[in-house]
Amino acid sequence: MNLNHKNNHKGNILVVDDTPNNLRLLSAMLTSQGYEVRKALNGKMALTACRVVLPDVILLDINMPEMDGYQVCKELKSDRVTAEVPVIFISALDDVLDKVKAFDVGGVDYITKPFHGAEVISRIENQINLRLFQIQIQEKNNLLQDALDSLKAAQVQQIQNEKMVALGQLVAGIAHEVNNPISFIYGNLEYAGEYIQDLVNVISVYQQEYPQPTAKIEKVVKEVDLNFVTKDLQTLMGAMYRGADRIREIVLALQNFSRHDEALMKQVNIHEGIDSTLVMLQHRLRETTHRPAIAILKEYGSLPLVTCYASELNQVFMHLLNNAIDALDQSAINNQTRENQENEHCHNTSLLTQTPQIHIRTQLTEANTVKIAIADNGLGIEESLQSSLFNPFFTTKPVGQGSGLGLSISYQIVVQKHRGKIACFSSLGAGAEFVIEIPMEQPEYL
Repeated sequence: MNLNHKNNHKGNILVVDDTPNNLRLLSAMLTSQGYEVRKALNGKMALTACRVVLPDVILLDINMPEMDGYQVCKELKSDRVTAEVPVIFISALDDVLDKVKAFDVGGVDYITKPFHGAEVISRIENQINLRLFQIQIQEKNNLLQDALDSLKAAQVQQIQNEKMVALGQLVAGIAHEVNNPISFIYGNLEYAGEYIQDLVNVISVYQQEYPQPTAKIEKVVKEVDLNFVTKDLQTLMGAMYRGADRIREIVLALQNFSRHDEALMKQVNIHEGIDSTLVMLQHRLRETTHRPAIAILKEYGSLPLVTCYASELNQVFMHLLNNAIDALDQSAINNQTRENQENEHCHNTSLLTQTPQIHIRTQLTEANTVKIAIADNGLGIEESLQSSLFNPFFTTKPVGQGSGLGLSISYQIVVQKHRGKIACFSSLGAGAEFVIEIPMEQPEYL
């Protein structure tokens, strides 16, 4: 709003009329009432005047050469800068259709010539007051929207903090509790194997020294199938070694994922974080009734240690990989539904579906940043939804299947905590790719 109270002007009025006498009359009348008045003899001059100084109200004649008032008003309303300026039409035309057209093109009022000064002043004041009120309402709306956005961000941050603390404690606790017994088991498997082998050797020596066992011994040997037991023991011990190794890997992955016992920010191997997250999600990657097992394609670049909040960055990997798996699951269900419909319509041809896969790429950029891309070949995301993906509580999943916090939390971790960038590249039917880019170093760590 261009109300210039310092110069005792009530407002800035642009009068547009191709008749000089009308311009002088309106200018004198409005100036005497304390308005700042500018004049334009045609539509082009009016548009130029609006670009130089935005008026508070425009008095616009309809009948003008080259460009009439309707055309001028359309031009004004099509420009984002001048669209909100109130336009009051002034015309000798008093036909209802002329008035209707004036309002259709964006006019807010209509004054018929010959006009009365008091009427013109009253209508101008009404429009200025109305515009001022609209601006105040818009400012309040903006403040409310800012407050709402801040509240949502604070809620997301609080949820994220509580979630990370709870998750870190839970994972660290489980890892600690499992680590003690599995270490005991793994450490004693070697001795158990040696003891069993010693016993097998003793039995072998007895068989050599006493080739003719008693009937009782022969009966027991036959019942337990001694030859099979002695051979199968080695297989059993190997399986137990492999199982214990697998549990130790899972415990290590749990500890690596939570990093509960480490400093908040430190230099870490990004690939270890991704691999640990994949171990945590191994159960979701297996084959289901709707789809085959999800293939994980890794294309890891040569990365140095990256300074970051390791546990929180792992949380980002968890959200993105979970979302990719959800997309592949939904894609498989949709494909199966279509195939069933095809079969119902007596088509014997089966739909050819591609193997579900998640492609993970990492690289060091020339800008000394680390780029991590996680892509799936699932359903993809509509372009109209992509601008809202990182908004708090926004989700593309069915009701009850998503909180709308995963990507919002990821955005806060990547952008606000790591001064990085996160973006989505997708189109329907072509899968989705989320790309994270964070600096190699963080200023507060240096």
